[in-house]
Amino acid sequence: MRLAFAGTPEFARVALKALLAAGHEIVLVLTQPDRPAGRGLKLTPSPVKTEAQAAGISVIQPRSLRLDGKFPEEAAQAHESLRGANVDAMIVAAYGLILPQSVLDMPRFGCLNIHASLLPRWRGAAPIQRAIEAGDGETGVTIMQMDAGLDTGDMLLKEAIPIGPDQTAGELHDRLAALGGELIVQALSRLEAGELVATPQPEDGVTYAAKLGKAEAALDCTRPADELARRVRAFNPVPGATLRLPGLAEPVKVWRARALETQAGAAPGSVLAAGPEGIDVATGRGVLRLTELQKAGGKRQPVDVFVRGWQPGAAG
Repeated sequence: MRLAFAGTPEFARVALKALLAAGHEIVLVLTQPDRPAGRGLKLTPSPVKTEAQAAGISVIQPRSLRLDGKFPEEAAQAHESLRGANVDAMIVAAYGLILPQSVLDMPRFGCLNIHASLLPRWRGAAPIQRAIEAGDGETGVTIMQMDAGLDTGDMLLKEAIPIGPDQTAGELHDRLAALGGELIVQALSRLEAGELVATPQPEDGVTYAAKLGKAEAALDCTRPADELARRVRAFNPVPGATLRLPGLAEPVKVWRARALETQAGAAPGSVLAAGPEGIDVATGRGVLRLTELQKAGGKRQPVDVFVRGWQPGAAG
């Protein structure tokens, strides 16, 4: 099929690569403007832009697609490019911009979205992280016919996968990205054959995956240990959960942790033990064992290495 593609991060790049490998003709790619990145804050293209340029595909980077928004000239130019592309469908994956109805209506088959959850659960910006944080046993990918709402369109294809008990958001992201690429290729094949059936999302079971906030990264030790362990996994690799330990002026990043069923018998936040197996911290219910950490300005370290360079004393 003749396609346009709209996406920005690595999750979307995997889908773009899968579509190209399947032989679809992608004539136009939309992605977010280049952003400052790294210590030097050098303007850096998105993963999708890099993939598209390597494949020789035309790329546009409007800051908005709304003709009545802050950047109407950029939006108008993007509309003109899309109309000129004359595509059968536009595939959208983690693009980051709102698509107005005028854009949704342009392609012959409309716009298909690759969403990393089992809709209607976890509509919104951070479905992978929120599924782990909530303790869901499974998640998946939904291919959705986009409408003007927030992930409210009809479902075209869906597949579930289990969430592993120790799986981080980064690890789950990679599994879902690969699945998303497979499903969108399947969906287009079935769409072309007239075999796809659009199913409205049920009203029951709707949840919203709010964007991750920096304030959420700080672990609140008054919460139960199992909840904190899930948050550590959900926030790995971004933004990374943080915790203050005695003797350190800055909070440490906690990359791996697990909940112990033993009772703490001490105030939440107290360090109960520190050794090569872990640093045990009292919580509101149970004990959180930290197993991989990173000091401010340092490297990620397994706990046996970390404790050798840590001098517990007065809290920083």
